[in-house]
Amino acid sequence: MSHPKTREERIAHLKKEVKERVLILDGAMGTMIQQYKLGEEDYRGERFKDHPSDVKGNNELISLVQPDILRDIHLKYYRAGADFAETNTFGATRIAQADYHMEDLAYEMNVESARAARAAADICEKEEPGRVCYVAGVLGPTNRTASISPDVNDPGFRNVDFDKLYVAYKEATKGLIEGGADTILVETIFDTLNAKAALYAVEDVFEEEGIELPIMISGTITDMSGRLLSGQTPEAFWNSVRHVEPFSIGLNCALGAKEMRQHIDTLSRIADTNVSAHPNAGLPNEMGEYDESPEQMSKLVGEFASSGIVNILGGCCGTTPDHIRAIAEAAKTGKARAIPEIERKMRLSGLEPFAAD
Repeated sequence: MSHPKTREERIAHLKKEVKERVLILDGAMGTMIQQYKLGEEDYRGERFKDHPSDVKGNNELISLVQPDILRDIHLKYYRAGADFAETNTFGATRIAQADYHMEDLAYEMNVESARAARAAADICEKEEPGRVCYVAGVLGPTNRTASISPDVNDPGFRNVDFDKLYVAYKEATKGLIEGGADTILVETIFDTLNAKAALYAVEDVFEEEGIELPIMISGTITDMSGRLLSGQTPEAFWNSVRHVEPFSIGLNCALGAKEMRQHIDTLSRIADTNVSAHPNAGLPNEMGEYDESPEQMSKLVGEFASSGIVNILGGCCGTTPDHIRAIAEAAKTGKARAIPEIERKMRLSGLEPFAAD
């Protein structure tokens, strides 16, 4: 195959390449942005100097006021061996941006973040002829949950509903596609209902736009209970989202590689698609920081690859280009997981999975 020039050609190349080796996702965006020690004025730039509320910490704003920083972060990850750059759009929805009174910027944030990642990919492909770099368009979980009440005194209360999530995710997805994303990554899923709204929105956008990108799904096991925050086990979660026939299913965030391993093994056995894992650099210490070194983490996730239980590896909170470089090197000794043939059954789920014989 000649070097892919269009998004459609890159997607075809991706589907071929994932069968041949373990692919590498990038690492944490927030960790890298923190290293620039940006202040309030840096986040505002000239464009938002008169914005009425504080914006420091709104990392998605970086794509509009400091795009060179964003492109450079992506470059560092690509040069460290990442195949995918995840767009800086974790909170780029109207719902999440409401905290900063920047709801109307959500679409533009998605477009420009995807463009920054694509620009970095193009640079790396020129630096290394023959290499293909992918852009994973990120849809984050938002800062609200459709399944759980935020008020312990009113269990029936919700501060968001399915329809509002659907509208927000639909807008974000359109922006990611316009900006040049190769895949859509619905990640850090702690509430399956939020994820289902996102997936419904993504599929509707695909139909309306006459385009279809690979869908990547990554849930979050929030603690040692082995469940998402909304209560589902990994198998029940898979049963809830497998109808979209995703390119990959996996887990990220909350856990380190050691704690995540058993849950990735479960998905590897039951999922008839690619499996991804991008854990944190260990568990946070008492200061909320992550201490696992690149060497320590790469040894742990390298075993995921050598055991043949993953197709895609990367890092989440606390990881840096050094972590990704070590992970990419460790993954070379592994082999791409073979996708299993799963017996056809009616598979349902509540908090637990159910398969009808």
